[in-house]
Formats: sequence, C-alpha cells, structure tokens
Amino acid sequence: MDSGMIDKIQKAKRYAQEPNRFHFETLSVSIDGENNSHKVHLEDGKWFCDCDYFQGHKICTHTMALEELLKGMITITS
Repeated sequence: MDSGMIDKIQKAKRYAQEPNRFHFETLSVSIDGENNSHKVHLEDGKWFCDCDYFQGHKICTHTMALEELLKGMITITS
C-alpha cells in the first residue's frame, strides 16, 4: 500500500471520530421490522416512513430507532 493511501486511511479514521464534521442532508434506509421491511428517509431535517403508524402520528418505531442509532449526528426539525 502506498503512503498516500495510508494517509487517506488515517485521515478517514480521524474524521470518523469527529461526528460534528458530518451534516446529513438526505438519508434513505430500509429497516427490516418484525413483520415487514420499511423505507425510512430523512429529508430537510424531517423523518418520513412508509409504515401505517407513521402516516397518522409522524413518528414510529423505525424513525425512533434511527434517531437512537444516529444520536448526536443528526438534527431533527419539528
């Protein structure tokens, strides 16, 4: 491996330890639920999910799980 690649790997590891460098604008995730798979996406600081519960409540198990997973890395707007 060349020294340029080694430097890139080290820099990537440093960036990964500094989550404040990352600003999610859009994110699309497929989550395997207990009954079905669901599509969740983040757009303009708001979650969207294709599950029935989200349609009526604008929050669901799937969006809450992603918030927990990405805690401190994303900002959700009301």
